[in-house]
Amino acid sequence: MQIHSSGEDYLEAILIIKNKKGYVRSIDVAGFMNYSKPSVSHAVSILRDGGFIDVDESGCLNLTESGKKIAETIYERHLFFKNKLMKAGVDEETAEKEACKIEHDISEDTFQKLKSFSADNE
Repeated sequence: MQIHSSGEDYLEAILIIKNKKGYVRSIDVAGFMNYSKPSVSHAVSILRDGGFIDVDESGCLNLTESGKKIAETIYERHLFFKNKLMKAGVDEETAEKEACKIEHDISEDTFQKLKSFSADNE
């Protein structure tokens, strides 16, 4: 199943929340993303059906291996672009928003080349 950028955003949010709190509930995702609980519930169903997350008996969301791989990839890109934008003088709020857009649209090959180029020139 192919995942869209909105699904990637949910997976990334679950990863970030899990790293901060140790567990993730739908209400945590709703608060983090500033989305309604029904929107999150719908997304959770789609991600669960796609095999990207599991929901345990207590209602906690857990990334599957494939979901975790996607979340980590997107989060790495996000941090990379946010950092580069801020180093270029972009304010943090704008860098956060724009990194969120860039992270989804760039190919893996191009991202790896940018990372390599950046590391070589620092």
